[in-house]
Amino acid sequence: MDSALVKNAAEPRSVDPVWARIREAAQAAAAEPVLAGTLHATILSQPKFEGALSYHLARLAATTEVPAALIRQIFDEALAADPAIGLAARADIMAFTERDPACTSPLDPLLWFKGYHALQTSRVAHWLWLQGRKTLAHFLQSRASALFGVDIHPNARIGKGIFIDHGTGVVIGETAVVEDGVSMLHGVTLGGTGKERGDRHPKVRRGVLLGAGAKVLGNIEIGACAKIAAGSVVLAPVPAGCTAAGVPARIIGCVDVPEPALEMDQTI
Repeated sequence: MDSALVKNAAEPRSVDPVWARIREAAQAAAAEPVLAGTLHATILSQPKFEGALSYHLARLAATTEVPAALIRQIFDEALAADPAIGLAARADIMAFTERDPACTSPLDPLLWFKGYHALQTSRVAHWLWLQGRKTLAHFLQSRASALFGVDIHPNARIGKGIFIDHGTGVVIGETAVVEDGVSMLHGVTLGGTGKERGDRHPKVRRGVLLGAGAKVLGNIEIGACAKIAAGSVVLAPVPAGCTAAGVPARIIGCVDVPEPALEMDQTI
């Protein structure tokens, strides 16, 4: 990921390069008359990236009883109180842009990719959870699950530069930790092994690649830059830089690239 693009967004009075690229793509896409109004309202009329993000996600999450305007106030409050949310959202956009060959520009994740939408909704839900506003956090979790097919508990700790490809069926439990630069595909579960309470979910360290349908269960550690093959069921820790595959998973070797999450190579 080009960290300079994200870092510069935090500099006082500096140009926001991620936002600039999104606006440029939106201006080009506005040539499609059917989408011109949406692109203007969501992107081109917004002064900042955070405004576009809150406007779009609030529209998606709105219900008859909880209108978009109220939900947007929640998102705006969280983004203003914790600038790290906006920076992480930018880093996630760049992760999607650089790791997904189907992504044509940074505009795509912001507008269309439900893995990205669920991830950003979970960031605001996590902020609410830490403020003690747990009922509202659960509301956002429920809306994201219903809308995007991704269920992330508001207490889960998720780093930046995360790529959730396709998103459908991803489940991340209450005490799970996902560090920076992780990539996962649809159907991934970071779950527990029963009804025990307390710290009971996986700790996924930086740069890990979790293949489609991988199930990682229990309070175990997946070491930095490890690779979990598609369809595997992982019940024991995986050392850093190792590849695990199978049901139950076993270590089958070492990864052959520095950060498998960046390469997105699903072969073993």
